[in-house]
Amino acid sequence: MLDKYITPVIKPVLTPVVKFLAARGVTADQLTLAGFAIGLLALPLLALKLWYLALATIIINRIFDGLDGALARYCGQSSSAGGFLDITLDFLFYAAIPLGFILANPEQNAIAGAILLATFIGTGSSFLAFAIAAEKFKLEKPQFKYKSFYYLNGLTEGTETIALFIAFCIWPEHFAIMAYVFAFACAITIVTRIYGGYVTLKQQESNTDE
Repeated sequence: MLDKYITPVIKPVLTPVVKFLAARGVTADQLTLAGFAIGLLALPLLALKLWYLALATIIINRIFDGLDGALARYCGQSSSAGGFLDITLDFLFYAAIPLGFILANPEQNAIAGAILLATFIGTGSSFLAFAIAAEKFKLEKPQFKYKSFYYLNGLTEGTETIALFIAFCIWPEHFAIMAYVFAFACAITIVTRIYGGYVTLKQQESNTDE
């Protein structure tokens, strides 16, 4: 929901760093892989209840995630392969964070974490499934033209998810209640994406048949 507002604000901040990295021959895929490796460190750190160290790795991961796409565009190296690598590793990272809290306190967090992960599967699959169909019909990307594939809006997007992860690390004792609330918001996203995506694609098919 907030991604389309946050992205234009962040872009100018990243530009000097992107130019610095490009001048030193760093590639976007290298940033993607490095950011994922750093972000994945949050899993054992959370399991060990090292909340603020885990938070640091989460923030670094998100910074790298913003830099890799910006660097690819700056260097004229945007590609479907890079987009595929980026989104796949993003979803693995997103799944690792609730898992870390489950491992930290299975008795308190297991059910809430499992429900949150289930809704993550729903938001991710509806997002990617529509992107495949959108590519078939060459749908325009009015809000995210720089992305390598179609980004379907929803109540819970990247910005909201990262805000949730930060809140988890600051108030780990409230993980369960926050996970339940966010899972409900994800459920709304799933329903609206399925409905909106289905209606949009049916309309595209009808237009094609005419």
